[in-house]
Amino acid sequence: MENQGLPKVLVLGLVGIVLLFIFGASMFVTIHPGQKGVLFETLGDGLDKETVYGQGLHIIAPWNDMIVYDVKETETFEKMQVLSSNGLPIKIDLSIIHHPVHDRIGYLHDNLGENYLEKIIKPAVRSVTREVIGNYLPEELYNTKRKEIEDEIFSKTQDIVTGKDINLPAIYIRDVTLPQTLVTAIEQKLKQEQESLEYEFKIDKARKEAERKEIEANGIAKFQQIVNQTITPQLLKWKGVEATQEIAKSTNAKVIVIGNGDGDLPIILGGQ
Repeated sequence: MENQGLPKVLVLGLVGIVLLFIFGASMFVTIHPGQKGVLFETLGDGLDKETVYGQGLHIIAPWNDMIVYDVKETETFEKMQVLSSNGLPIKIDLSIIHHPVHDRIGYLHDNLGENYLEKIIKPAVRSVTREVIGNYLPEELYNTKRKEIEDEIFSKTQDIVTGKDINLPAIYIRDVTLPQTLVTAIEQKLKQEQESLEYEFKIDKARKEAERKEIEANGIAKFQQIVNQTITPQLLKWKGVEATQEIAKSTNAKVIVIGNGDGDLPIILGGQ
């Protein structure tokens, strides 16, 4: 009996090794950092949308399938040509930041699948970008309203993907290419506006300088008026007498002539 049982064990062991060799690759699933997995149970209820598997080694039945999603924040570049409000063609490069909602990848897989970027995000971005830029002039996109346009594209795309189990942190305008003739015209216009601002600055500066000189002249005139009202002939005579007295006190040789011929002030001659 013992000899009969031994071959059975060996057979079962051999069968197990063969099965492990055949199905081993599908039984052991490694989920790496930045990834999440959902299980499709072939002989069960199908896709288990509620259970999300984290990173590490997972052992599953060989007839089941683990669908692994990259849930890291990803940047996708999109180039397209659109028309401005005046019908001119504009080439625009966009940067789309996206990733699945981590705990909803089962629902994402059930509704959209792994190719959600091509199915929902890119079509939404293209449609919204054409709509938004179609409301603006090329020079507004080139210079004055670029951030406003970028925010509008992001907001309207966000409205479309909301509820689709996708996160869309940002959309950036990386580059805008306008027809060269239009670029030259815009640059010329900006140059003229800058020159106009410089001219206005010079005029304003000259006007302020004229105002300053006028104030200064008025001050001098007022000062002279006060002086003319204050300095009388009597005061001048008195100051002359004081000066004569001070000179007379000096030990230096001098000649003092009283009076200047008009009888107003003394004339002092001589000295060292």
